[in-house]
Amino acid sequence: MKDATGELSMTAVAVVAIAAISVVFSTLIWPTIKANILRSTYCSQADNCHSCDGGTCTCTYYTEDGETAEVQCSRKEGDTA
Repeated sequence: MKDATGELSMTAVAVVAIAAISVVFSTLIWPTIKANILRSTYCSQADNCHSCDGGTCTCTYYTEDGETAEVQCSRKEGDTA
């Protein structure tokens, strides 16, 4: 009986640890990863890059609705702006 209680306790500790890691990932890490993926996608679709300052440029891209929006992109090789 003592062994079964010990295994149940370790299972509970494992479940709580997995839940804690999941919460940290979904609230702190995933939003940053998602924002970087979206910014990278918008920069690859950018048309008009202007206002270049050092290593970044302000670029215009088209949203899914067909409207324009701006995003900060890193300067690429061959950019003249």
